[in-house]
Amino acid sequence: MQPWQIGVDIGGTFTDFVLLDARDGRLFNGKVLTTPHAPEQAVLSGIRDLLAQHGVAPAEVRHVIHGTTLVANALIERRGVPTGFLTTEGFRDVPEIGTELRHDTYDLFMRRPDPLVPRRLRLGVPERLRADGQVLTPLDEEAARTQIRALRDGGAQALAICLLHAFLNPVHERRLAEIARQEAPGLTLCLSSDLVPEIGEYERGTTTICNAYVQPVFEGYLARLGDGLRGAGLTGPLFLMLSDGGTVREDVAARHPIRLVQSGPAGGVQAARVIGESAAASDILCFDMGGTTAKAALIDGGQPQRSLDFEVSRVDGFRKGSGFPLKVPVIEMIEIGAGGGSIARVDRLGLIRVGPDSASSDPGPACYGIGGTLPTVTDADLLLGYLAPDSFLGGDMTLDVSAAERAMARNIGEPLGLSALEAAWAVHETVNQSMAQAAAVHALEKARRIEGYTMVPIGGAGPVHACAIAMKLGLKRLVSPPGAGVASAFGFLAAPISFALLRAMVAPLATLDLDALYRMLAELEAEGRAMVAEAGVTQVTIRRIAAMRYAGQGYQVEAEVTSLDRDALRAAFEAEYRRLYGRVEAGLPVETVGWRVIVAGPTPKLDLARPGEGGKTSLKGRRRAWFGTGFVEAAVHDRTALRPGDTLAGPALVEERESTLVLPPGARARVDTALNLVVEFG
Repeated sequence: MQPWQIGVDIGGTFTDFVLLDARDGRLFNGKVLTTPHAPEQAVLSGIRDLLAQHGVAPAEVRHVIHGTTLVANALIERRGVPTGFLTTEGFRDVPEIGTELRHDTYDLFMRRPDPLVPRRLRLGVPERLRADGQVLTPLDEEAARTQIRALRDGGAQALAICLLHAFLNPVHERRLAEIARQEAPGLTLCLSSDLVPEIGEYERGTTTICNAYVQPVFEGYLARLGDGLRGAGLTGPLFLMLSDGGTVREDVAARHPIRLVQSGPAGGVQAARVIGESAAASDILCFDMGGTTAKAALIDGGQPQRSLDFEVSRVDGFRKGSGFPLKVPVIEMIEIGAGGGSIARVDRLGLIRVGPDSASSDPGPACYGIGGTLPTVTDADLLLGYLAPDSFLGGDMTLDVSAAERAMARNIGEPLGLSALEAAWAVHETVNQSMAQAAAVHALEKARRIEGYTMVPIGGAGPVHACAIAMKLGLKRLVSPPGAGVASAFGFLAAPISFALLRAMVAPLATLDLDALYRMLAELEAEGRAMVAEAGVTQVTIRRIAAMRYAGQGYQVEAEVTSLDRDALRAAFEAEYRRLYGRVEAGLPVETVGWRVIVAGPTPKLDLARPGEGGKTSLKGRRRAWFGTGFVEAAVHDRTALRPGDTLAGPALVEERESTLVLPPGARARVDTALNLVVEFG
């Protein structure tokens, strides 16, 4: 019998673990520092320690579900392999030219990310398809062989192939792949027609390049991790969390590493969904603040918002348009600010800036005492009394208050004429205000009123900042779950086996070939069923999502459809269009752009309710904490001693191993049956 399941999330600072006993729903958490240069080491040592701590034999583990920032970090830090790019002759510079859109119209020195592939490794081949997919110029195979040999001899270890209009007809891309296997059998090959058969040459090209760039790195990591797990006696399958909230087997993930670019945060949103259900909340603002960044996502009616557009490796803070655009299915979320390890500094205008660079786990915040000397958000939270220096990570790590004070005074206080405490409060408030503003703007852009949402804070730093941000947003309620610091790892266990398949079909709705549409969707559904069947899933649900637009528009709107007749398609499109923009364009023709078919197995049901038990008091003592104008005495509670029905009043600090909830004056909290702290603000 294998009743145990493990969720593992690798973050920039910590690697988190959740061990679930499927028989009774018991959860056990763990957290260790990430080992950036060999991430699998932290995973393997953390699993080994967690199993030993709770007396679980490796053979009793059914499976491990894993999410990681490895793909995103490899792109941001340029730690992929030398990659070649092969495209239609005359289009080799599309990855560098991009589109005409500028993320800062008036900045003459506007920065864009340097291309992952240098120009010498971007080559064209004579061939051409028409806009309907018909061959206009046959592929010149001899020229193709010459170019592939040039890329091989130039040091390319991976090859991204993206031809003009190949999303409609992959014949030339597939022939190029055959030639590449003959001329350079060691190259990792990625075809745009396989990976992202979608309209948009630039986005399709960048997605294919990014996938090729990280695939050898990711395959090597998976191989080392798989060998390590099997060597430790864990013989069950390894699953990976995708950016859209589904999970797949490791072999599927290895072919599509770019689908994992938002892997960890997607697990956090899945966790927020389950936590919201346990507290009878369906409209949720998921606030995920870890060690490197803070993210926000909206969950409407229990369903996370999803998108096909995402950017990675932004060079201008969090500004849209300053990174590589990717066409991959993702849970829609935005980076709204810094994480606990983000570095604070004073800019040339005398303003405090926090992030985007992070102290990470090496050298870490100054208070970690392992080499970091620059002030971070965690240093500020420690000086303000929100974190206890002797009980961080359950006492496994002692924080150095003096080091945090020196770093804050030297880098923030002295330039601004502030004390170290005043500087810490300024950093804390700067972070909170910027995140509240970004979350409000995100909701407005989605035609939502943020005041009607319930916040679920997760991540190690999330509960520390959550109440302050919620009050700035005017929220009425906040649900703080136990184990918030490892919520993403828990969310992996709550996600279904699922895969989304994409296919372009650009056609006016009035003349859409419905027979061809039926055939295409049937092919996608069959492919999806086969992929999830490899993970042992036989009962599936199918969702069809159409991307449509009014003829002449440059952007499409996605709408889920249940019927494929023309009237139903237009009605679904205009209902979503009206929800987003408040009106429709009566009489304008509509056209389809692409289709997404999601094949998913059953969603795991996790019962979070816990029985009420008598026991020790939760009150541990009191500690001075800074609220607004100075220090006040705050009650300090042990989160693990709280039971359903208990109530708390702010100011209070509720501590557990992975995080601390800061409850401000005037706020009240009660413990529900799932041991969530449901906070209401006066």
